[in-house]
Amino acid sequence: MLLRCLTAGRVGSLLARRATAALSTSSARMASHSHEVSESIDMSQPMYWDRLDTPLPDRPYKDVLTAADKSLKQKEKGPWTQLTKEEKIALYRLMFCQTYPEMKQPTAEWKTVMGGIFIFIGITGLVVLWQTYYVYPAHPRTFDKEWQAQQVKRMLDMRINPVEGFSAKWDYEKGQWK
Repeated sequence: MLLRCLTAGRVGSLLARRATAALSTSSARMASHSHEVSESIDMSQPMYWDRLDTPLPDRPYKDVLTAADKSLKQKEKGPWTQLTKEEKIALYRLMFCQTYPEMKQPTAEWKTVMGGIFIFIGITGLVVLWQTYYVYPAHPRTFDKEWQAQQVKRMLDMRINPVEGFSAKWDYEKGQWK
């Protein structure tokens, strides 16, 4: 009875308020559980990417440094001749994940791509084969060799296009093609 008196816009706003209230209570219920919520990544901050065309990424590979990493960073400020080869490599790995030769290593992704292509072609072939047997109608009788031979004989008997066409290539006296 109440819905008859209300306009359509008023009914819509009442339903929207009810849905909003239901959502807020369910989210409050979900927040009250002891489940952990995953952290979202701030996409406005610079990201780290290993790319061949960008030699220096926007941020270092490791942002959070351990105590050993912090002491190594302090040692980095001094003369590099006092650093060992392992320390230099560790400093590099703090800044970058991969070296250029590691980034240039060929991957086996082409195998996955080719496998997907062959699977797609195989499934397509099976669909086409199924369609030829069960979907397409049988070939018409005009495709038979006997029918085509009779049509050629009929066209020659009727002398179809005798000047430059089909019948012009037939020798009627010898009964063979010129």
